[in-house]
Amino acid sequence: MIQLLIYQPNNKKIHAKLPAGEYLVGSASTCQIRLNFPGVSPVHCRFVVENHQLFVADLQSVNGTRINGNLITPNELYQLDSDADIEIGTVSIAFKLKDNSFGDAKKSVRTGNSSPKNADTPELDAFGKEKIPVLKISNVSDKDRPIIQEIKKLAHKELLSRLNLKKMAVTGVAVADLEAQAKKTIAEIMKELNVDLPNSLPKGTIEQELLHEAIGLGPLEYLLKEDDITEIMVNGPDNVYVERGGVLYRTDTAFADNYQVLAAIERIVSPLGRRIDESSPMVDARLADGSRVNAVIPPLSLVGPSITIRKFSKKPLEASDLIRFGSISQDVVDFLATCIKLRKNIIISGGTGSGKTTLLNVLSSFLPNRERIITIEDAAELQLHQEHLVRLESRPANVEGRGEISIRDLVRNSLRMRPDRIVVGECRGGEALDMLQAMNTGHDGSLTTVHANSPRDALARLETLVMMAGFDLPLKAIREQIASAIHIIVQISRERDGSRKVTHVSEITKMEGEVITMQDIFLFRHDGWSEDGKMLGEHVPTGSVPSFMEDVERAKLKLDIDMFNPDKRGRK
Repeated sequence: MIQLLIYQPNNKKIHAKLPAGEYLVGSASTCQIRLNFPGVSPVHCRFVVENHQLFVADLQSVNGTRINGNLITPNELYQLDSDADIEIGTVSIAFKLKDNSFGDAKKSVRTGNSSPKNADTPELDAFGKEKIPVLKISNVSDKDRPIIQEIKKLAHKELLSRLNLKKMAVTGVAVADLEAQAKKTIAEIMKELNVDLPNSLPKGTIEQELLHEAIGLGPLEYLLKEDDITEIMVNGPDNVYVERGGVLYRTDTAFADNYQVLAAIERIVSPLGRRIDESSPMVDARLADGSRVNAVIPPLSLVGPSITIRKFSKKPLEASDLIRFGSISQDVVDFLATCIKLRKNIIISGGTGSGKTTLLNVLSSFLPNRERIITIEDAAELQLHQEHLVRLESRPANVEGRGEISIRDLVRNSLRMRPDRIVVGECRGGEALDMLQAMNTGHDGSLTTVHANSPRDALARLETLVMMAGFDLPLKAIREQIASAIHIIVQISRERDGSRKVTHVSEITKMEGEVITMQDIFLFRHDGWSEDGKMLGEHVPTGSVPSFMEDVERAKLKLDIDMFNPDKRGRK
């Protein structure tokens, strides 16, 4: 009997026991040990358990099988020592005999072709800094990537001369027909090029990458299909990074050249009526699934065209998901849901990438279905499912510098649209004043987000945004507007381990002189770090009771006042 410990890329560990016999390992459903992760071939390798020993043979997999960091020869059977490490794509496997235990040793999940390393001894670059791990997506090695890039450049020029892809797309050729014609032409071009390819570089891989760059978004097509990737970052054609599970990875994918990156940007922004060129070298856009896109091109970007995509989950996150992730507690969810039912105005505050829009989506799900809701955004991201919903999106100026419709214009117009609730994706300018005025004139129960690092900073940020409206208002008047309009501030932050945590739920109480006073209702108490580097802690009440408990009773809503007791469940 052999005991395995499988370290998956998502930081999960699986224990397995193998009696005597043979086992196929790979991503295919026919394998006895299925590892459906990047870099794992359908039938990757074979395990043989015999006489309490483990033998491994690589079955000519694309990325090979490594033992203690060394590639093994395909089709040869290797006997493993008891403490050997096996690398299969992005999965690491340790094994022991039945009588031995794994102990509490901490192992790191290894990706790409990096050598085995302990979590305390990361791989370093020439400057002594920790390297970013590589995530295998395209299964093209660093050695073969320059070859495939040159072939793609030659083939793409020929493809453009034979097929006017842009004209075909504009004239309304069906996607399936466009893809079929492109595939046929690419196959002909590859046959005519007659280039000797290394054994590790299948012809089909090049043809697939050419097809993606011809009619799709190039290597981004691979990444957009990976559900666990949350962010895609392109720094020029040769450097494509992703965030997965809160961890940054460099991928083995790449564009052919700068022109292909620009072509991908054009395919994203053109259907939205937006443009990007030297006179307007920055653009915000979105994909069909709502994912947010930002692009910057030269001369502003010195590394070549840059793309940042914040992917949206195919299945929108719910409150239960955030509770499971430890981002929020059930008590905090119940309290905020009650605030929304009471039509309290809520601001979600946080830094870039902290999860403000995700939390806004979750809180918006508590909005009543029978109310008229108007959402206002720069690039439509919110995924609300209420029946009576109007979605508004701002519009940039055209080539002549005309036709711009700002967030502020939309906020003003929304007041004439009989809204019950107004949800502004983010306040970042003079629209903050119009939003506050709307909240103070009967349009309560609204939600928005701001960039700030704490609840107190959020108030200062709002003051600054109101001043950007262009009116010379006294600071005290601005603060009175804020104190009267805003009821709850929810602070969310991205922690060192990549997790997102709601750190404060604060209530604005009143004005004392020229100072806005507030009280914290819930806080996140940090209790340290786990062995695998994850933050430990819990959301605890401060003992402060919201000032609007009478409103809760009057509305006949159920809200257990004991949730504000810091001694609940033995907490101190």
